[in-house]
Amino acid sequence: MSARAFWVACSGGRRVISGGRITDNSVEEDQSGAAERRAGGEFVRGVSGFRHAIGDAAFPAEPGRYHLFVALNCPWCHRVVLARSVLGLMAAISMDVAFPNRTEEDDPDGGGLWEFAPRRVASLTGATLPECTAETGTGRGLRLAKDIYRAEGSEEQSLPLLYDKRAGRIVNNESAEILRMLNAQAGPLGASDAPDLYPKGLADEIDGLNADIYAAINNGAYKAGFSSDQAVYAEAFRAYFDMLATLDARLSDGRAFLTGDRFTEADLRLFPTLFRHDPVYYLRMKLNGARILDYPHLWRWLCRVHALPGVAEAGSLTHCRQGYFGRSWNRTVPLGPFAPMPYPEAYAHPELAR
Repeated sequence: MSARAFWVACSGGRRVISGGRITDNSVEEDQSGAAERRAGGEFVRGVSGFRHAIGDAAFPAEPGRYHLFVALNCPWCHRVVLARSVLGLMAAISMDVAFPNRTEEDDPDGGGLWEFAPRRVASLTGATLPECTAETGTGRGLRLAKDIYRAEGSEEQSLPLLYDKRAGRIVNNESAEILRMLNAQAGPLGASDAPDLYPKGLADEIDGLNADIYAAINNGAYKAGFSSDQAVYAEAFRAYFDMLATLDARLSDGRAFLTGDRFTEADLRLFPTLFRHDPVYYLRMKLNGARILDYPHLWRWLCRVHALPGVAEAGSLTHCRQGYFGRSWNRTVPLGPFAPMPYPEAYAHPELAR
């Protein structure tokens, strides 16, 4: 069975839905009192400023028109790269990959900026990273993601970023909306027989899962790892592992995926965080209460998703480890923790969980 036929068997026929916007709390964090909360040690994620959609009058769904700027260590980028891959849009949507470490403080433009630097050497490997590219989407060979935003008068610099190459404009920089619009417009964008990741009959269930998973796990990992307040960290830690237990119990009835027998957007959005948990977040985000390997049903789900066509190719633990630990004060990358074998090789072994 071909990879595309396998996806159709797993996910059913595709349905083109209108719009690409997500307006529930699975996209944005409450911004009330954000400055005071940050000052008190809480991590509060900001709001993305570009919220157009493919399918809007100004941004028609056309093969070859759109481009993604991503960083493979970033889980928000990972979900978009996954959508591009599993929907079969690699040929239709071009992509540039930033180096996983941002610029240093002595950079002429300042530190902490996403940089397209294919010749930059990773401390983890002592070599360049073959996935990293120069910037090709604008046709101007820009070095920094921030320069793409500056062309539109914005001081943002976040990735992922969806770009219209023909109009020379930013379309959207909110990952949840990008993956939803790629799914909705996969056919017009050039995919054939793509799975529908957001089927109408499961929409309410997917939205509920997305909201819970975003709060406790996707964003919860950052709430734990980036908090400077012990109580805030402890609360995020508890919520994270409570949700892991809830999801493990949900999968204990033998279902293959979160909503049943088909892979959906809810699985896609959970995967990037759990992909990173054992080899990266366990240490870097101080989420050392347990490994995913300690949750047998979640571990087998993780292995099952990793084995789906297009999934393994869309992620890179080398970029994750370099990006998260290479920014630490001493710039060294820890060698552990390990399953009985290194990651991601362990994801090919669902039997490791007992």
